[in-house]
Amino acid sequence: MWACGVVLYILLVGYPPFWDEDQHRLYQQIKAGAYDFPSPEWDTVTPEAKDLINKMLTINPAKRISAAEALKHPWICQRSTVASMMHRQETVDCLKKFNARRKLKGAILTTMLATRNFSAAKSLLKKPDGVKESTESSNTTIEDEDVKARKQEIIKVTEQLIEAINNGDFEAYTKICDPGLTAFEPEALGNLVEGMDFHRFYFENALSKSNKPIHTIILNPHVHLVGEDAACIAYVRLTQYTDGSGAPKTMQSEETRVWHRRDGKWQNVHFHRSGSPTVPVN
Repeated sequence: MWACGVVLYILLVGYPPFWDEDQHRLYQQIKAGAYDFPSPEWDTVTPEAKDLINKMLTINPAKRISAAEALKHPWICQRSTVASMMHRQETVDCLKKFNARRKLKGAILTTMLATRNFSAAKSLLKKPDGVKESTESSNTTIEDEDVKARKQEIIKVTEQLIEAINNGDFEAYTKICDPGLTAFEPEALGNLVEGMDFHRFYFENALSKSNKPIHTIILNPHVHLVGEDAACIAYVRLTQYTDGSGAPKTMQSEETRVWHRRDGKWQNVHFHRSGSPTVPVN
C-alpha cells in the first residue's frame, strides 16, 4: 500500500512525494516519511484524496491502511460524490516536465524502496512466533540500501580517479581531488606531501607522455563510512602494462583513500600508497 500511495501522489500532481537529487537525502526523506501537499498543485485536490494518501504513506506498517480498507475509503467507493471531477491540466504538465529520464529513474527507485519496505514488514507477519511488525524492520531495510549505495558511490569515484591517473589526465584528476590533498606514496620517499604540485610533475613528465596501454583492477575494496559526508576506502590495486620490449608486466600497490563530500561532490583529501609506484617502469 505504501507503493500505491507513492503512485497515487504522482498521478494526482505529476511529481513524487519524496525527491532529492542526492540519493542519500532521498533515503532519509523516505525513512522519515517527510512529504507534504504544497500549493498550488494540491489546493484543488480533495481532503479525502489527501486523507487516503496519508493513510497509505504511514511509516508504521501496523498502522498503515490495508488494501481492503483502502477499497472502502470514501475517495474510492464514493468517488461520484467525493472525488473531484475537474480536469487536472496542471498535473499533465507536471508529468511532462517530470518525464526526464533521471527524475523518472528516481521515482522508480523511490517506489522500489517503498515496496521493499512493505515486503520486509509483511514477511514479519508470517513468522510463527508472532513477532509484531515495527518500524525498525522497514527502516533497517532502507538503511541497508542506503549504506550499500553510498559504499558503491565511493568505489565508483575511486575508479574514476584511477582512470584519470591511467589516462594521464591531470585536469580530471584535480576535479576529483581536494586542492590541499595530502599523501604518503613511494615517490615521496616516506615524506608527507601536500597539494597538487608534486603530483603534477608525474602527470606532465611521465603519465601523460606514456603510450603504453594500462589496465587497472581494484581488488577487495573495503569502504568505511564516517558520518554523512566522509568515507575511507582500502583496496589492492593491480596495474597491468607492457614494458619497453613489449612484454606484459604487473604492478601491485596497497592503497587507502579518504574521501570528503562537499556540496554533494566527493573529493579525495588524503591517500596512502605502499608497494609499486604509480608510473610503470620498464
